[in-house]
Amino acid sequence: MTEHIDPLERHTDYGEIALEEGSLLSDPIAQFRVWLQEADDEGIYEPNAMVVSTIDPDGTPTIRTVLLRGVSDEGFAFYTDYTSQKGVALAANPQLAAVFPWYSLHRQVKIRGVAEKVSEEDSDAYFSSRPRDSRIGAWASDQSQPIDSRAALEEKVQKMEESFAGVDDVPRPEKWGGFLIRPRSIEFWAGRRSRLHDRVRFVRHESGWSPERLQP
Repeated sequence: MTEHIDPLERHTDYGEIALEEGSLLSDPIAQFRVWLQEADDEGIYEPNAMVVSTIDPDGTPTIRTVLLRGVSDEGFAFYTDYTSQKGVALAANPQLAAVFPWYSLHRQVKIRGVAEKVSEEDSDAYFSSRPRDSRIGAWASDQSQPIDSRAALEEKVQKMEESFAGVDDVPRPEKWGGFLIRPRSIEFWAGRRSRLHDRVRFVRHESGWSPERLQP
């Protein structure tokens, strides 16, 4: 019989792989790409999933998981309904934080920055790459708004299916598009034994990025 262990009392020690000074690339976005690829190679489920925190217009913080859909020297892109809770929050206060929690690798990447809308061309390009059902869903759903039942949602989807019957290239709704997170800091976290984790944060300046080690 397996002994039950209260998850609140479990103590798991972490890894041995250190983040030594100089072991990370000088460009944190390039280093992020390396870790993202390693997470994918290790079979992490949805390695591009990130938890994003925003501040609602009334000052209340909120979080949710979104999927990263683009990385460039400018930052990190994701897509959503601009009228959703996060869309409204970012319109009022574009500052946000995000974390990629690759728990089984004992790694995290934490980002703080400012979000801005991507170009309509970029939003169109990404929307057109989505499966047709997902595009229909974007038209049908008023994201974050209450609805009476699942049946009511499916009825809205059915009506949109009828509206776009015979249309293969379903266009992007005006309310839907992307945000680019322009990072001000990017922190690489590696779990170590005895909770003495390694934390290296890159801070962006006009002249480029500068790293600093943080205490665990």
